[in-house]
Order: sequence, then C-alpha cells, then structure tokens
Amino acid sequence: MFLRHAVVIAVFGFAQGAAAQTAPTEARALWSLLGQPEIIAIMREEGLTYGAEIATDMFADRANADWTAMVSDIYDANRIETKAIAAFEMALANTNITAITAFFETPLGREIIQLETSARRAMLDDAVDEAAREAAAIALADDTPRHQQITRFIDSNDLIESNVVGAMNANYAFYLGLMEGGALPGELDQTQILTDVWSQEGDIRNSTGEWVVSFLTLAYQPLTEEELDQYIAFTETPAGQTMNRALFAAYDQVFVDISRALGLGAALSMSGASL
Repeated sequence: MFLRHAVVIAVFGFAQGAAAQTAPTEARALWSLLGQPEIIAIMREEGLTYGAEIATDMFADRANADWTAMVSDIYDANRIETKAIAAFEMALANTNITAITAFFETPLGREIIQLETSARRAMLDDAVDEAAREAAAIALADDTPRHQQITRFIDSNDLIESNVVGAMNANYAFYLGLMEGGALPGELDQTQILTDVWSQEGDIRNSTGEWVVSFLTLAYQPLTEEELDQYIAFTETPAGQTMNRALFAAYDQVFVDISRALGLGAALSMSGASL
C-alpha cells in the first residue's frame, strides 16, 4: 500500500541574523506566495484517484457512492490547508522570513513556483507522467549536466529520505486504520504491522526516487543551468534547510491523518458496515 507523500520541493533559504518572531499573517502570506494552496488542490485530485484505486484493489464489489463521498471529505482542501498552515506557522514561529519572501517575489522566484505547480498538475495525466519518467531515465543514462544538477538538489535537501519516511508513516497509519476497523486478523499487532511496513521500504524508496527525479526534471526544464544553480545554492544554506523541514512538517501529520481515515473507511467498506 503506497500513498504518495506530499512531495514538497519548494525548498528555500533565508539570510541569517537575529531571530524574530514570525507573525501568523506573515507565514500565511508566505504560504500563498509559495503556491501551497494550488499544491493542496492538486493533492486533492491525486487523493481522489488514490481512493478509487483503493476501492478497486480492496473491495471492488462494494465500492459505492458512500465511499466516494467519504474519500472526498477526507481530502477536503480547506481542512487539509487549515492543518497544514497551523503546522507551518508553528515551524516558523521563531524565524525571520523577510529574505525568503523577497526571493520569491523576484521574477526567478515566481517562475520557480509556477513551474513546480504546473508540473505537479501536469503529472496528474498518466501520459505526461510516463513521458517525464522516460525523459528522466534518459538523462540519468546519459549523465547529463541537468541530471547532475537535479541529483545535487535532491541530495542537498534530503528529498528522497524525507519523502520515504513520510510515505512509510502514512502506510503505517493506513494499517492502523484497517486494524481499528476490524479488517486485519485479530492476532496481528502493531509490531507486526510495523515489520510489514518496513518490508516495503525498498519498493517505496525506488518508487519515490523515480517520481521525484521525474518531477524535478519536468518542472525545471525551462530554467537555464545558471538559474537552477542559483536556486540550488539558495536552498543549501543552513537556514534554507530549516525552511525545507518546515514545509515537510506542514504536511507530515496531515498525511498520517488522511491515511488512517482511509484505512478505517476501507475496513468499514470491506465489512459492509455503514460509513
């Protein structure tokens, strides 16, 4: 079971200096500047598709309008954003974000956000997704300068590991939801569930790595090497790493909650109980 964790690739740095309290209004303005409302709308579309896949894989004969409505409610964009912004604000509570805002108000900063959101939406199309994976595979085989830049970006910002951890936490939560709903054997305990989740780590890592490389290759294709180098350097500052962690923190618990709710709903659907 693999629920794609929020792939948060908008990673930022900011000038170091005296720490300052970040007002909630400032964090919310930055949230919008970084295109996160659009990312959440795309995540909702991804989630609705994933919900349909769960039904097909686990209870195709019992899938109905109730399940579809429940999945839609779980992926309610307003609810997701409320939780994510709260975590984002908390993570940035003692951070001076003036320089971050300044960078993403520049033409390059705005272009980066637009490219990321456009690529994420485009990859909702299976044909685009497949083409992006093929292009990334060719770049890998040829070890192109752009592939080397993408690799540096991924390694510097720990994107694979962060997404793998998030995906495994989400998978564990899904199993807990199934267990809570009575869909797992009674003798199966949380330790055994954790062992099963860890057995999937290799597959999750490969799938996550392939998607992240494909996504970044597609998203940053229009940038020159100099522009991408400038962006990468911006993300490699110690403060930039802090912002990266804040963005992941914004979504980590959201995806755990979503996964547990999906597991519980799937268990009820499998048993024929009312949702």
